[in-house]
Amino acid sequence: MDAIHVSAVGARRFLAVRHMLAPARSQAAGPDGVRAVFERLGSIQFDPLAVAGRNHDLVLHARVRDYDPVWTAELLYGTRELFETYNKMLSILPSSELPWHRHTWSRFRRIHRDDAFLRHREAMEHVLERIQAEGPLTSLDFERSGKVSWYWGPTTEVRAILEALWEAGIVSLDRREGNRRYFDLTERVFPPELLGDERPEREQLRHKMRSRYKAHGLLGASGEYTLWYGLGPAHKLRPQDPPGTPTRAELREELLADGEIVPVAVEGVRGPRFVLSEEADDLRAVAATADADEPLRHPSVTFLAPLDPLAWDRDLLRSLFDFDYVWEVYVPQAKRRWGYYVLPLLWGDRLVGRIEPRIDREAGAVRVLGLWWQDGFSPRRADGFVEAMRAALAAYARFGGVRRIDWGDLTAAKRLFGVRPRA
Repeated sequence: MDAIHVSAVGARRFLAVRHMLAPARSQAAGPDGVRAVFERLGSIQFDPLAVAGRNHDLVLHARVRDYDPVWTAELLYGTRELFETYNKMLSILPSSELPWHRHTWSRFRRIHRDDAFLRHREAMEHVLERIQAEGPLTSLDFERSGKVSWYWGPTTEVRAILEALWEAGIVSLDRREGNRRYFDLTERVFPPELLGDERPEREQLRHKMRSRYKAHGLLGASGEYTLWYGLGPAHKLRPQDPPGTPTRAELREELLADGEIVPVAVEGVRGPRFVLSEEADDLRAVAATADADEPLRHPSVTFLAPLDPLAWDRDLLRSLFDFDYVWEVYVPQAKRRWGYYVLPLLWGDRLVGRIEPRIDREAGAVRVLGLWWQDGFSPRRADGFVEAMRAALAAYARFGGVRRIDWGDLTAAKRLFGVRPRA
């Protein structure tokens, strides 16, 4: 299949547009706006850290007007239109996708069957009996138990068992209260027709591979391991892989052969990228506007979440956007270049800087701990940027439920952007 050839600026513009970020916060307020984002991206990564807003909420805030996290919570725990599972790490997906992600449950059942479920059989049976009798429970609802060694570190036996049962699909998430998880039996969380829809494992893996291209829009064939989490080896089976496990290369070739993805050659980017076949014409059309020097309509400023699908491929950020981004939450403080929880700043189809905000509800403010610009970018000289940045700050303050921006020692930024956000 012949590759689509696009310029670098055309590829950047396509990604900004197809990610619903040109303009930002353009989807309708309310649950329908959230649904529209999931329909486009398919999968949004979950992370519990909430110093600047949880990752999935930041992803949705960037795209949905006046976004309220309550809307997503209702779709997760009220109508059950969304659910949590492992896709690209822990993710939120439409519940209709569950049949194509049962492989994750099967894989963890194999892992835990001869290990945790044997070593902690008595505790497992006790946990399941209580949930069966009492309904959704959290680890705090059980008597204290001793510490056990788990793959993230020492934890209580009950918490480890609940985690193993959830990974294996025996229990499912009923709801979260903050980051406290309540679990119920899976058959009481999902309808029987959904649980009864079982797909062949290879079909599930192929669908999961396609979901990565759907979420990002222009992924390649390689990159950091988290891009391909849960999809097996790249080219050659490993000792732990069951016989017959397809490699990622095989799955990708099947998607290409069936015309589900199309190769793309991007100016200045090594190796092929791939676009969903149904988005190929959009790529050509959007790239053509960029090549004709047509201005991007309604450029806006967006605070990108650290795990936003647009930011998944750090190598592409460097080669296409000339932007080196490391999420430094796991970097020792002394070695951090920027800060603990820093968000990239997207202006139209360019990454122009970084901001480190903190939502301080007790003080009623967003505290800005740092603001950095890319070399060569001047916010004063970029036509329309200052007003767009003020609009983004005001929207973010509303998202955080606060009424002012605290700039601290950033006096130059305060003079430039320091208007009081509208309520």
